[in-house]
Amino acid sequence: MNQNKLLLCSAIALIAALGLARADIVETKNGARIVGKVAKIDGGTVSVDTDFAGTLAIKQSEVTSITTDAPVSIRLASGTRIDGKVSGSAGAVTVTGADGTVSTTVEKVAASWAAGAKDPQLVALERGWAYEAHVDIAGKNGNKSQLGTSAGVRATLAGVSDQLVFYTAYDRQTTDGQKSADQFKAGVDYSSNFSGKNSWYVRDEGGFDRIKDIQFYDVAAFGLGYDLIKEAKETLTARLGLSFRNENYRSPLTPDINAAGLDVGINHTLTFDSAALVNRVSFVPSFNDFANFRLTHESFLELPIAASQWKLRLGINNDYNSKPGKGVDKLDTGYFTRLVLSWK
Repeated sequence: MNQNKLLLCSAIALIAALGLARADIVETKNGARIVGKVAKIDGGTVSVDTDFAGTLAIKQSEVTSITTDAPVSIRLASGTRIDGKVSGSAGAVTVTGADGTVSTTVEKVAASWAAGAKDPQLVALERGWAYEAHVDIAGKNGNKSQLGTSAGVRATLAGVSDQLVFYTAYDRQTTDGQKSADQFKAGVDYSSNFSGKNSWYVRDEGGFDRIKDIQFYDVAAFGLGYDLIKEAKETLTARLGLSFRNENYRSPLTPDINAAGLDVGINHTLTFDSAALVNRVSFVPSFNDFANFRLTHESFLELPIAASQWKLRLGINNDYNSKPGKGVDKLDTGYFTRLVLSWK
């Protein structure tokens, strides 16, 4: 019986030893020994996936030893990259790979990631396209008959320091058989951060608004931007530049607009764990008559639904023209609930 117990204990010890041999080990200055899988080293933090506590984030400055049971990719502070198994103690690190051995210290390891994968630093520098398409349809029957449709597409090419956006949208509303909205717009917006929070931009938007008697309009602008807030979950960018505004009206009673002016804008995005709040404001006054201006505003809350690609967008937009066409109100306000599909 004692012999059986001894054999059982020996088997358990052997299994534990084999499990430990197949695990990564991180040791710290205070004597802690974390067993798991080193997921990555980045930004002065060693991330270890464990069975008992999930993913642990350990300050790299507190780590004295890292050992991996399988090859990983390592980039040193000097820029040297090597793939191999990591071992060491007392602050020293040895990486043994097919191309040889590199000896260094824990503090000189700038990053690590899964062997064979791309360097996260290079991935962050790559530009990538992101797309979204939205549509909403609303109707009503009874004392009044109403039908409204709206659709749009947005494509964004973003890099670490610049962003290019193409967008287009169409809105059509009918009330008792009469059109109450008939608007189309398409535009492009490019911005580039050239120093810290400073950027420059160029943009152009054109289209028509038949209810407002605008046969064609175009606003072209360029200028400088500054990030008042630039954090991981919130950005607030102010813009100031020069513009040229063109508006052609169908009615001969309304004079066309062809004027240079200012271009003032605010773009704000606040991201929550499962939602996002977006605010955009544009103000374009003319130099020859500052009382002649166009002010546009859009705010919306975006909530995820079903799969991560689908979102529900609840918002409001305002379009104010200080000198509209004859018989047209200065302010148009719209409320919308949109289904948005986004993908990359």
